[in-house]
Amino acid sequence: MRPTPQPTTCTVTEAVFGRAHGRGDRPALIDLGAGVVYGYRRLAGEVTRGASGLVRRGARRRQVAGIHVDNAAAQTLAVHTVIAAGGVAAPIVPGSEEMAELLVEWEARLLITTPPLAESSLQAAEDSRVRQVIAFGQARDTVDFADLLLLEPIPLPFLDPAVQPALLIEDGGVLTHQDLLMRMHALDRLAAIEKSDVLLVTWPLVCSLAMTTLIGLALMHGALVVVAPGLSSTELSATIHDFGVTVMALSDGSIQRV
Repeated sequence: MRPTPQPTTCTVTEAVFGRAHGRGDRPALIDLGAGVVYGYRRLAGEVTRGASGLVRRGARRRQVAGIHVDNAAAQTLAVHTVIAAGGVAAPIVPGSEEMAELLVEWEARLLITTPPLAESSLQAAEDSRVRQVIAFGQARDTVDFADLLLLEPIPLPFLDPAVQPALLIEDGGVLTHQDLLMRMHALDRLAAIEKSDVLLVTWPLVCSLAMTTLIGLALMHGALVVVAPGLSSTELSATIHDFGVTVMALSDGSIQRV
């Protein structure tokens, strides 16, 4: 029987990555646009060590962390790292002109970005109360996420999934760990993703809640996730063939089996 979310007894981190180390180096997430490949052990390890690094650098439970990145792999890693550290992940549409205002409204103290978006992220940090900017790579006046992984590990905070906020969504609402897992559980009844599946996601980053829910569900079950937004029809057919795709999340929001 496939493992399913346990909304009242475990956190998002435990549900999504609880079996990841046992899956070893089997591919978990491939972002074709960013040219990034994560195996299960590496992805889970970077989430937990990155979360420990955030806590060591002063991250506090329930604090909002803005996430302003340009690819799905970075968004997935950032969202789950913040959640594991006890924070509230708040994805921001790349290039948003309201980023500084949103960070002020959320009272965010942390912003996670990628090098191509570092300059605009730093400007928004200066215009808000953000105290540190972390980048997935080297960028001026930022902390490299890789440096978090080198810090001496410390215990992650105990989180009650029923009340601990996890994700700030597009309409301004906040989902707890339990809320997010229940969304995964509801989607699971429709998508029925298996360990043997290869999931192709073509959604843009603006669909942050949908992507977090679907990718989290696929990782929970041990599937391979391939992310490739903006494919032409020819590229889509080639990608399906090359990776042996069995489930597709299309740009219109639908999910279907191949």
